[in-house]
Amino acid sequence: MFLSIAEVESYLHQHIPLSKYMEVKVKQVDEHGVTLQAPLIPNINHRSTVFGGSVSALAILSGWTLVHANLQAFSLSSRIVIQRNSIEYFQPIDGDFMAFCPFPSAQIWQKFIKMLQKKSKSRIELNVDIFTGGVKAGSFTGVYVAIG
Repeated sequence: MFLSIAEVESYLHQHIPLSKYMEVKVKQVDEHGVTLQAPLIPNINHRSTVFGGSVSALAILSGWTLVHANLQAFSLSSRIVIQRNSIEYFQPIDGDFMAFCPFPSAQIWQKFIKMLQKKSKSRIELNVDIFTGGVKAGSFTGVYVAIG
């Protein structure tokens, strides 16, 4: 069973303080994926747009949250870290922004879980789309490692 949106948001704010300062809100956490949202003002830069580091942080956090929430749902506790990532920015973001990390295919997820159970360590590559005002503003790819 998935954690509730409120439980996930509370966990993020308590254990990853940057998410609280960025005013991250959890909008979706289910079998389809994770959507996180953040407002412009606490993430603003000198050009009155969202700071690129905030966009990257929200993308990283959405992938991390997907892994965390799903491992919790399967009662598999692990330490989760990001190993590497890349991000492409398509346009400046001048308002609230969202990061959507879709749940990977069943085959990819099962391989990840099987390796974690067998070796107590596993990697998974996740893709995240960044949106503002319904427009895709960026694309992120991250490799996450779970250590049992």
